[in-house]
Amino acid sequence: MPEKKWYEYFVSVEGDNQPEQAPPPSGNAADAIAQIAAQMKPPMQVAGTPPPPAIKFDKPAAAVASGNLATFADIYNAAEIATPAHGYSILKVADMLNSEHIRAMPGEVKKGSILVALEAAGVKIQEVIQDAIKRDQALDAFERVRQKSVEDIEAKKVEENRKIQADLDKFVAEQKARLQANLADVEKQKEALASWRIQKQLEEQRIADCVSYFVTDNPITTAARGKGSE
Repeated sequence: MPEKKWYEYFVSVEGDNQPEQAPPPSGNAADAIAQIAAQMKPPMQVAGTPPPPAIKFDKPAAAVASGNLATFADIYNAAEIATPAHGYSILKVADMLNSEHIRAMPGEVKKGSILVALEAAGVKIQEVIQDAIKRDQALDAFERVRQKSVEDIEAKKVEENRKIQADLDKFVAEQKARLQANLADVEKQKEALASWRIQKQLEEQRIADCVSYFVTDNPITTAARGKGSE
């Protein structure tokens, strides 16, 4: 007799359109899920005791910190979360719920169908929930690692930018000083030229006065007589 597919364990919907809920493998499934979730919560920390251990990334830590883990599968592998031997991880159950076979069915029918399929495979719903919690913890741990990485990079870049800004401010101050020095040098040269011109005018006037004794039309240009072409 061929083995049934998981979706062949569906809960039938009778004529009254009221879904029959398949019995869970053992006990109340909702209560079992709640108990597992409660057990997976971090215990209250007593003063003076170390915090509870958290999921850590071992060998792929460098890749995690550098952001090279681009897929969720990479994150799960880095956290050493393997697919259960029976194959029913929370990811497979999610695919089952989204399957064309039961996607459009009422929630209770979906739930019952999954529970029946798990029971047929000898899988407890608690195992699936534990797998889900581990993956959630891995994602949270990865987020913390990436957050710390971003914060470290930000702190490093802020310090680099501070040094760059300090160098830039120093450079700007030095260049402004050079600009001022150049302007001051030009002003100094202009003042020197103006002073020399005064001396030149006096010298030309002295020469012109001397020449005036011997010529009618004095060829020497002075400030008093107006400048001609030299």
